[in-house]
Amino acid sequence: MLKLFRLKLCLFALFHLFTVFVASASAAKSANEIDMYIRDDLFVDFQAFVAGRDVHEIKSFSGYRMRRDVVDMVLALQALKLGGFDKGFNYQIGKVTLRNTNILERGKQLLSFDTYWYADAEKISEYAYISEPVFRKGEYLAGVFAHPENRKVFNINSLEDFTKFTSISTPRWHADWETLKSLKLKKLYQDDEWLQQIRAVDKKWADFVLLPFMPAVNNHYKLHSLELLAVPGIALTFNDSRHFVVSKNHPDGQDAYLALQKGLAILSEQKRIKSAYIEAGFIPEKGSVKVLNSELINKD
Repeated sequence: MLKLFRLKLCLFALFHLFTVFVASASAAKSANEIDMYIRDDLFVDFQAFVAGRDVHEIKSFSGYRMRRDVVDMVLALQALKLGGFDKGFNYQIGKVTLRNTNILERGKQLLSFDTYWYADAEKISEYAYISEPVFRKGEYLAGVFAHPENRKVFNINSLEDFTKFTSISTPRWHADWETLKSLKLKKLYQDDEWLQQIRAVDKKWADFVLLPFMPAVNNHYKLHSLELLAVPGIALTFNDSRHFVVSKNHPDGQDAYLALQKGLAILSEQKRIKSAYIEAGFIPEKGSVKVLNSELINKD
């Protein structure tokens, strides 16, 4: 009986030690991981592109499911690592677009993997660090996307042609909104929800929307039943630069920002930032598209 009691006591002690070890390991892992809120569609395409590879070793940016914010995310992760930021991320997946800025301001989100226009980043500079640009003024090009059956849009070949057409965007995206306003459109509709903008163009309630080029799918955008196609041979650019933003109110904000800046400098010195966007097709080869509004860009 005494032997049985001693055995149970030993087993209890071992179980207790194991529980403490697991709890300690879990706490250590938790302390070294940061919750990152990320849009579900971006996470799906990011995983499809990475396809099990070490994200820090990726140097080729062509291929399946490639999109501009996937390039942003890969470059941000690589820059953080190169800059010495050694914490991992615990991804929280959901529809976070409209509250992304809010959670950054409150310190609930460390940084945005999706780069910001400088004009939009500057509005939250009290709460956020702004990185060096990954796109400078005039480098970022967007396609004019319309429903494939809205054939009149596909005849656009000059700035003057835009006066016959309508578009849709939101003032929340300062650079997009100001660019569209400069085109002297027939009508510029406002909708703050990105999916609703796409739907409006698909239904031909608005003639076109500005989207990044998507060479991996021949600039043919499809989402469920929605379908848009880029007008071939033309592009618009923006009088603004694009940057990562890092929360000043997050406990790891300053460390992440300093590491990001250091890593971006290394990537830039290695000419890997611009080459990534060129290879992914978001900076088309010189001469491959006609930039209709290039004279509107203030490069001072």
